[in-house]
Amino acid sequence: MVYEGRLNEGRLGPFKEVRIDPFVSEFDMDLARPLSRSIRLNGFATCLRLEQVYWDILGEMARINCCSVSALLSHVDREVHLRHGGVKNFSGLVRVVCVVHSLKEGNCVVMA
Repeated sequence: MVYEGRLNEGRLGPFKEVRIDPFVSEFDMDLARPLSRSIRLNGFATCLRLEQVYWDILGEMARINCCSVSALLSHVDREVHLRHGGVKNFSGLVRVVCVVHSLKEGNCVVMA
């Protein structure tokens, strides 16, 4: 039956063996836990909800730049407004900024 053959197919075709397992033995599920924090963006109080791993990366970025996380995020907010007229999803932008920083710093480990 055609239906039975599709049980093992995903959106992109049949399931294949995963070659890179993101759940290594040291994986900490707390890093995926979202946290809301009050921050000031260019003088305005707001709340930002991000997973713990992103707060950790932001903390590292702030330390490198000798500033607070709020100052760092204020810079991101100011620059995105000046360069691109703003952004609809600021938390998504912050996540991408964190990933790009991690890739540039070589902090992403690929397990084979």
